[in-house]
Amino acid sequence: MSIRPVRKAVFPVAGLGTRFLPATKAMPKEMLTVVDKPLIQYAVEEALAAGIEQIIFVTGRGKGALEDHFDVSYELEATMRARGKSMAAIDGIRQKPGSPVYVRQQEPLGLGHAVWCAREIVGDEPFAVLLPDELMVGSPNFMAQMVSAYQRVGGNVIGALEVSDSETDKYGIISPGAQDGALVEVTALVEKPARGTAPSNLMIPGRYILQPEVMGVLEGQGAGAGGEIQLTDAMARLIGRQPFHGCTFSGQRFDCGDKAGYVQANIALALARDDIGPAVRAFARRLLD
Repeated sequence: MSIRPVRKAVFPVAGLGTRFLPATKAMPKEMLTVVDKPLIQYAVEEALAAGIEQIIFVTGRGKGALEDHFDVSYELEATMRARGKSMAAIDGIRQKPGSPVYVRQQEPLGLGHAVWCAREIVGDEPFAVLLPDELMVGSPNFMAQMVSAYQRVGGNVIGALEVSDSETDKYGIISPGAQDGALVEVTALVEKPARGTAPSNLMIPGRYILQPEVMGVLEGQGAGAGGEIQLTDAMARLIGRQPFHGCTFSGQRFDCGDKAGYVQANIALALARDDIGPAVRAFARRLLD
């Protein structure tokens, strides 16, 4: 079996971020920072560390700050050099000329539609999808774990994460087949099953490696749950036609599309830092006392 490498990653970033208003009125939600780094940068760094070569952003109106973040900033860089300041923070987000690529999603028609908007750039290659709202912390990172699994089994590999039985009604849930360590065969996908009816406690936390045939499925797919074109529906139609596995994440997940999850991510990552961790820990202790 010849397994083609995953070279491209799609980042759906056209959402309005209404849950974080008023912060997101004039700023993309993906530019919200966890400690000192925007959410989108965590996701891009995760992809690059996993061997991804081309970054594809599916954007919408008002996302100029996101595009500027990954562009050259001559004035800032010249000022920092003149003052003898470290360029490490800026050099770490430099992209090769021609990458990233920006594609517009002109209507908010759902995640499936956003992924479909990248079809011309993806072409006839397998590709990754990363949702920046989901901040995944682990070593190796989640996408690297998934790429390693994909290189073993090929086909489609989606992220999987264990949640408590009381939470399965909030997520898309994997119906599992045969299991081999962190890999589990996906026999079906169930969107937000009623409590007590879930086929497992494995939810899908916003990481995917998909074959290009999913674009053809999305092409003719109508609206699903919420009146949107759902990526989950398209993936479900590929099960049985192509290999389909879940890769269980070994690490921490922070749902930064939720205010509580976003605050938790800031606290957890700040505590893990050598430079500010001790001060944050001391403050937290005083506050809790």
